[in-house]
Order: sequence, then C-alpha cells, then structure tokens
Amino acid sequence: MLLKEEINKYLNYCKFQKELKDKTIKAYKADLEQFITVIGENNPDKEVLNAYLVYLHRMYKQKTVKRKIASVKALFHYLEEEELIEINPFHKVKTKFREEVILPKIIPRDIIEQLLNHLYKERSIKEYSEWRKKIILRDIAVVETLFSTGLRISELCHLQNKYVDLKNGVLCIQGKGGKERYLQIGNNDVLSILNAYKKSFEDEIKKQGYFFVNRYGNALSEQSARSMIHKYAGEIQADINITPHMFRHSFATYLMEEDVNIRYIQKMLGHASITTTQIYTYVTTEKEKEILQTRHPRNKINIGENFDNLVY
Repeated sequence: MLLKEEINKYLNYCKFQKELKDKTIKAYKADLEQFITVIGENNPDKEVLNAYLVYLHRMYKQKTVKRKIASVKALFHYLEEEELIEINPFHKVKTKFREEVILPKIIPRDIIEQLLNHLYKERSIKEYSEWRKKIILRDIAVVETLFSTGLRISELCHLQNKYVDLKNGVLCIQGKGGKERYLQIGNNDVLSILNAYKKSFEDEIKKQGYFFVNRYGNALSEQSARSMIHKYAGEIQADINITPHMFRHSFATYLMEEDVNIRYIQKMLGHASITTTQIYTYVTTEKEKEILQTRHPRNKINIGENFDNLVY
C-alpha cells in the first residue's frame, strides 16, 4: 500500500462524504504531504512514527504539533476502518504531551470602548461622503457583532443572510465540522446598528447572499476584516495589536468575569469540549490576582515598626 494514493482517497472522502470545508481539507493535505515527505510512502511502524513526533516537536510550537498529529491520526483511523491496514501503528504510540498553557489575548475594556466610540464618531462626521459613511456603518456592524457574539472571523465572513433573523435577534452559525449553533444578539443598540447596516446594503446582500459584504458588493473577506480593525486600532493609537479573534477571547473572558456558567459560554463559542473553554478560567484567575495585588485594602495598611520587630 502506497500512502500517497491512499491520502488522495482519504481527502476525497473528507470532501464528499464528510463534507468538510475546503479550508480544512487544504490543511489536512498540507499536513499529510509533509508526513510522507519526511517518513516516506510506505506504511510506518512505531519507530518511524516516534521519530516523526520528535521531528514535529523540534520544528513547531505545541499547538501546531497537536494539529499535525491529529491530521495523521485521522488518516490512519480511516485506513483502519476501511481495512486497508491490519494494525493501526498509532495504537502503539503515545501522542499525548503536556501542553504549555498559553493564555488568550484579550482587548482591555477601555480600548474596546475607545474603538467603538471612535467608529460612531467617524460615522457622524458631516464632511464625509454618504458612501464613506456607508462603509463605516458596515465596519461598526462587524465590530459590534464580533464583540456581541464571540464569532470566529471565518464564521462572520461566511454568515449567510438567510441565517440572520434580526426581528428576533438570532443568528444561525455554521461552525466547525458543519455544526450549527444559534446565537442571540442581546443588546438593542447592536440590533439597531445591524438593522441600519442591512437596510443600507440591502441590494448587495440580496445579490451576494452573505450578510457582510465589502465595498464592491462581494462577500467580506477575513483579510479585509483584519485590515479594517488594524486601521481603526491605529487611529485610536491602541498600544496593542488588535485582531478579530481577540474579540472572541474578550467576549468569553468578560462573560466569565460576570460569573456566567462555563457551559453556556462553551455553547455560545461552539466548543465541542469543555476543556477548550476552560482556558478562560486561567485568564479570570490572573485577573483576580491582579485585583488582589493592586486594589485590596490591605495594600494601604502600613504596619511600620511592629512588622520590622516581628521579622527580626
């Protein structure tokens, strides 16, 4: 059995039977092609797989290693199910490793407030043309939606108009793996902006089918959304590099700080496992530490000489 031939069959299986997105299949293909480039085209044994794992850990960060291992394991699971191999070599290989906890980067509340205030002020500038005001309205709608829902930028850019119910304030999201989830827009001001945006871009939205469109009437791209946010962050002279995904992290973290049940946050984010959502508990713990270190009244109590006498 040549792995290269089976990989092509597996990718077709992912596309036509599992109906995975092209972006996911492209990532699988890159990972699997790298795998056979490194280990060769013959069915690997335990020793070869262990050598490949060592190679990955030397070359990449933990998150990337985890993804690449998952891609290869999925291939061999498919080969086993199709009875193309007698024994799955991964059954004899330990792939789990202790991962470093990397805390998600969030946008401070004051910077979010500055950003939104700046956007709304920009739209109210009388000297701007109606076309420019229209684009700014779109930009406000994008930022408000990201912060209000915790959407992935890919989910926002692929959000179809037929899945947007502004009357009831509900979005139907087509998430990872084709999983659907429903999100509620809970703020009336955000709903008003989305209604104003939809009315302003009604013709473009109907023609394209996607809810968020660019200045040419096509679907808004992820890169355009990133560039737009980067531009406005520069205009308010934010001291951090703001990305669309940071709105998702901020959404989850600030809900956690308000004692929202983690299961609800998991559902809203579309996480398959609660373990993924639990990363935000680390962030709130760090916030608690900061509060206690800087704002606790004990920090203002001066013991003076009594403390010195006790120490010595």
